Amino acid sequence: MSVDAPRDAAVRAWLSRAEADLRAGDHDQTASPPLAADSLFHAQQAVEKCLKAFLTHHDHRFRKTHDLVELGRECVALDPSLEQVLRQAAPLTEHAWRYRYPGDDEEPAAKDVEQALTLARDVWNMIAARLPLPPT
Repeated sequence: MSVDAPRDAAVRAWLSRAEADLRAGDHDQTASPPLAADSLFHAQQAVEKCLKAFLTHHDHRFRKTHDLVELGRECVALDPSLEQVLRQAAPLTEHAWRYRYPGDDEEPAAKDVEQALTLARDVWNMIAARLPLPPT
């Protein structure tokens, strides 16, 4: 077993959970009517978990947070080429809490949900491409 095996397992676990959030977000869109707010939550969660996978891969500690700006800043410090996509993803932070509780917010627009899920998939692909994990 390599010295990095526990770290690699943790990275895989973060990516697996991010992928599950992407699937859940897509699945929520097949409901009738679609569960738009829930899809946005899953898009935010997918991005968050991808960033935590990236930081874990680099042995970079992070605090427990849903703040994509904070996590993104830490990732960009390690790989500046991530800056553009993480700037685009930063506004998804609010979907960790927005729509989760009763209030004045109206249902999100379908186009906003699709854009969020597409962006989350883009982040997943960019992060996964930067994590050369050995086979399990």
